[in-house]
Amino acid sequence: MSQAARPICDYEGSAYRTEFWGEGREYEDAVERVALRHLLPPTGRRLMEIGAGYGRLIPLYDGYDEVVILDYALSQLRQAQELWGEAAPGGRPRYVYVAADFYRLPFAPGIFDAVTMVRVLHHAADAPAVLCGVAQVLAPRGTFVLEFANKCNLKAILRYLARRQDWSPFDQEPVEFVKLNFDFHPAWIRERLSEVELRVQTMRTVSHFRLDLLKRLLPAKLLVTLDRWLQPTGAWWQLTPSVFVRCAARAEKETAPAGVFFRCPVCGSVKLVDEGYALACAECQTRFTVRDGIYDFKTPLEGRAG
Repeated sequence: MSQAARPICDYEGSAYRTEFWGEGREYEDAVERVALRHLLPPTGRRLMEIGAGYGRLIPLYDGYDEVVILDYALSQLRQAQELWGEAAPGGRPRYVYVAADFYRLPFAPGIFDAVTMVRVLHHAADAPAVLCGVAQVLAPRGTFVLEFANKCNLKAILRYLARRQDWSPFDQEPVEFVKLNFDFHPAWIRERLSEVELRVQTMRTVSHFRLDLLKRLLPAKLLVTLDRWLQPTGAWWQLTPSVFVRCAARAEKETAPAGVFFRCPVCGSVKLVDEGYALACAECQTRFTVRDGIYDFKTPLEGRAG
């Protein structure tokens, strides 16, 4: 898919924090935290969350010296700033707020010890391109924790067998069930990760009890406990609506020189000059706004650096 043809799902101005996570999803939030705590190395130098939104999962990254909070929506990043500020109590980790799309990550190669992406890939019309970008910015042996919406979940299988659903959950190709909302087959995800040399280490199945009736009848704490017990079965089969994967980058790969952080998303150069209110690419002369603590790589400034 060409770069121009890649649509972006934009949460700008949405009430995602209050309307989606405000109430009724305590169970989903808790079991995703369980999975992430299990899969993510507890400490490291630098971590990035892609599609972090308002920063729901930021407390899980306290063991990292630097945390990059990346989202496409500036309004979501401003909410994250309000919640987390520049640094956590004690002075670390320091948070870096970046507005960019996940097809053109504005970072030098090999600089992240860990990357997480939760509830994001299902918005990718070109998921292989997103995964390729992640593989580039991971450090040698770096960890990637990915969550994806599972096409081959039990509910979809039952609906298909009952002829209440047109698309087959057994077909490995992604399905776009709503505009810019995709479900993926676990086997297809494994193949795409292998193509960009990200080695799958383990899978965990999450949200085994994502049914409104069960959530109304049973305490969330009980459902979370049961889900925690069942998550390791994801190493053998994946029938839940949500699946988490932990991958490792290869041991030998390209890394940026010490001190290099950003990369121009237009031409790929790592020679960016800090002008205070903007970052200017020394190669293609494109400039990107730095305003109120947010690096904005979405829309280049008009005019050239000079």
